Amino acid sequence: MDSLQERIGYKFRNAELLKRALTHPSLAKKENNQRLEFLGDAVLGMVVARIIYDIFPHEQEGELARRQSALVRGETLAQAARDISLGAALKVAASEIQSGGLDNPSNLEDAFEALIGAIYLDGGISAVEEFIAPRWSDLARSIASAPKDAKTALQEWAQGKGLPLPVYKLLETIGSAHAPIFTMEVTVTDHGSATAKAPSKRAAEQMAAAILLERLENGQ
Repeated sequence: MDSLQERIGYKFRNAELLKRALTHPSLAKKENNQRLEFLGDAVLGMVVARIIYDIFPHEQEGELARRQSALVRGETLAQAARDISLGAALKVAASEIQSGGLDNPSNLEDAFEALIGAIYLDGGISAVEEFIAPRWSDLARSIASAPKDAKTALQEWAQGKGLPLPVYKLLETIGSAHAPIFTMEVTVTDHGSATAKAPSKRAAEQMAAAILLERLENGQ
């Protein structure tokens, strides 16, 4: 854990948080990284949203949502995890190691989000921003234009397969009237569904579509 802290440039005050962030569910049923992953996912989304909000002051909500979806997608997080050799620090069961679990993209993505959640709890939002900003600011600038609208791309994918159009459904609204958070679900017939949360229904739909499209394109 010491070498990992050197690589990420952050020293934990509470080492137990880092230990839990690195613990895969295959090794511990309760004291694993799943809760931290949940928290880290939300924190990463917020910090990346602020980064692209500042970098692209003339873009509208839809364009920003598409950029955010591209910047927090699974393969991006897995690569970020590889860049800091996160897999080498993961604590997993022997069976998971034998099946290549230390470089499994899903495990790396989950652990990276859990690491962000742990940094947030240990050092607050400023510590997370210092960790994320150097990595994601350059990545955000490398995307010359906002990626293709995820809802349109998902619709085209479904039509190409001769399937009905994707169906979007509001699952939950939380928060105050002035700062709501919407949870939207998108479903493609016989090909599963995905959910996402955002401050607007449109943004949540875009993010959910991007998540499902990534799964479909990767054959998951």
